[in-house]
Amino acid sequence: MDLGITGRRAAVAAASSGLGLGAAKALAAEGATVAICGRDAGRIEEAAAAVGHGCIPLVCDVASAEGGARFVAMATDALGGVDVLVTNAGGPPPGNFATTDVEAYPGAIDLNLLSVIGMCKAAVPAMQAAGWGRVVAITSLSVRQPMANLILSNTARAGATAFLKTLAREVAEEGITVNSVQPGLHWTKRVQGLYPDGAGDARMGDADDFGAIVTFLCSDQAKFVTGAQLHVDGGAYQALQ
Repeated sequence: MDLGITGRRAAVAAASSGLGLGAAKALAAEGATVAICGRDAGRIEEAAAAVGHGCIPLVCDVASAEGGARFVAMATDALGGVDVLVTNAGGPPPGNFATTDVEAYPGAIDLNLLSVIGMCKAAVPAMQAAGWGRVVAITSLSVRQPMANLILSNTARAGATAFLKTLAREVAEEGITVNSVQPGLHWTKRVQGLYPDGAGDARMGDADDFGAIVTFLCSDQAKFVTGAQLHVDGGAYQALQ
């Protein structure tokens, strides 16, 4: 199937490994020109080489609204514009209500909410002017089903989901779709760090398969899919709605 994104310019945040890297690989394989970012020059250059297809590595920390906007500006300069934005960031430290100080919440909100807003504020106006755009946010299944010992992530990503749902309605008539993809457990460095002894009997997803789902949401065929919150979790979420 031709997804209709050959030649589109895609910016994928926090893509030195894991789900961001999987998304970048899939977009590039479908003919998009991709720019990716990470905090470490060596790691992001290695990731760009793994993506191939002329992927452009950018050193940028997207842990804040300013960092997110900076990445979009850098990607716009490198690509000549951004048609596809994949927002992504690492997760905040683990902890529960008792162990997490109030002072830890602003950093988590910067990382997993305000960074998304900063990237969208920087990228969406040009998409509106062009009459075409795709925004896909990598969030977490914890938005639907809060995860134990991840109170910071549960809180901040819920806010990001509300922002994205609101944005989707506001730009739907302008040829722009805004969706979020909510991964369950995938075998990434983040999950390995959270569960060093393994995650019991939990099924683990593959980052490259996840990237293919992100890429479909960027396609021409998905032009009528917006405001969606797609959980990709191997059946872990069990509620009826």
